[in-house]
Amino acid sequence: MESEGRIGLAVGACLLFLAACSGEDSVAEVTLAVLASNPASHDGATVATEGVVRHFEEPLHYWIEDQDLNRVEIFPHEEIAPHLGERVRVVGHFEYSAMEGRRLTLEHVEPLSVPE
Repeated sequence: MESEGRIGLAVGACLLFLAACSGEDSVAEVTLAVLASNPASHDGATVATEGVVRHFEEPLHYWIEDQDLNRVEIFPHEEIAPHLGERVRVVGHFEYSAMEGRRLTLEHVEPLSVPE
């Protein structure tokens, strides 16, 4: 009977471990070209992508873009603003709507190069 209790505890611990692992968002590595050409397929996903940080003053907004001018707006602005002109790798929650466009809410930003 005591061994059944231990087995039950071990099974319970394994189930908790598996539940914790499956609760983590997986990150999809996606190019800006793919996000621009087929944004609906990644709507709601956690993605990682790379580009150069650009901005516009009126209305203030920041985005990353590739050499072909594929773009994704980045939020929050105060987290991406210090990287203006840099090539960065960003990880975050991607959203797409026909009215609002493509946007990524940052979880992490990593500079890949400094501004020229």
